[in-house]
Amino acid sequence: MRRFGWIVFTAGLICLPAVAGEFYINLASQILVAAIFAASLNLLVGYGGLPSLGHASWVGLAAYVSAWMSLKLGLGHAITAPVALLATTLIACAFGWISLRATGLGFLMITLALSQVLWGTAYRWVSVTDGDNGLRGLTRPAPFGIGLEGATSFYYFALAISIAAIGLMAMFVASPFGAALRGTRDQPRRMSALGHDVWFLRWITFVYAGFWGAVSGLLFVYYNKYIHPASFSITASAEGLLAVIAGGAGTLAGPVVGATIVMLLKNYVSAYVVRWNMLLGFVFVFIVIFMPEGVVPGLRRLAIKLRKALARSP
Repeated sequence: MRRFGWIVFTAGLICLPAVAGEFYINLASQILVAAIFAASLNLLVGYGGLPSLGHASWVGLAAYVSAWMSLKLGLGHAITAPVALLATTLIACAFGWISLRATGLGFLMITLALSQVLWGTAYRWVSVTDGDNGLRGLTRPAPFGIGLEGATSFYYFALAISIAAIGLMAMFVASPFGAALRGTRDQPRRMSALGHDVWFLRWITFVYAGFWGAVSGLLFVYYNKYIHPASFSITASAEGLLAVIAGGAGTLAGPVVGATIVMLLKNYVSAYVVRWNMLLGFVFVFIVIFMPEGVVPGLRRLAIKLRKALARSP
């Protein structure tokens, strides 16, 4: 039933441009980018038990490296994209080595501090990042000669990348490595006593999550054709963390649902409600009170209760 649900959901996404206008297609593209970002953060938060407030670093790094190489060096996307992914992943290796010296609140604060270092660098290194003006005048790639300037073509491009990303992350958490990672989340001392290298498991997950964060960063800069130091901000990381917690940490569908909620409130509701941040806070409080485990696990729990109630009724 779970696989059938994913198939139906994917089929609905494929058919979306046939029934939706350009505004909603662009909104769906933004949701897909946010879903990859939230799903990559969920590897740390939900499966590794490592809440991070610096995950937006990978979005900003990949976007800035790609944009700088395109504008300053005149290189094509076929070169800038893999170089941006490689550079971001290598920096994630270094940041993971530093951050994982601590756990819990210490890990949270170290990731926040490192992301703020990148944020400050992006603002101050004007010769590279253009400071507060950001890098603009960027273009979208044309894979296999297919232009992505149209809303529909870019949506299908983002959808293909999202399906591949979430599928590979699902294989990652369903593997024996994923089972060991969940063990380090629940019983790190016991896993260490059983011979597992807890630090190494967490470091590999940190780097893997950073890679997919970089993928979402490339999609982000391709969509907007512009990048600003705000992409490194604590707000961007907090929105991803909020999406994971609201949708349901430790589930595959949770980050997708959470990213959808956050992006709808951010892009759609904000057109009608000036204080949409306040509304987002109310929605989050409502979810925490009535569905503390998240929307997806909460709905699953309600469905089980309803099924049992119907089975008991005459």
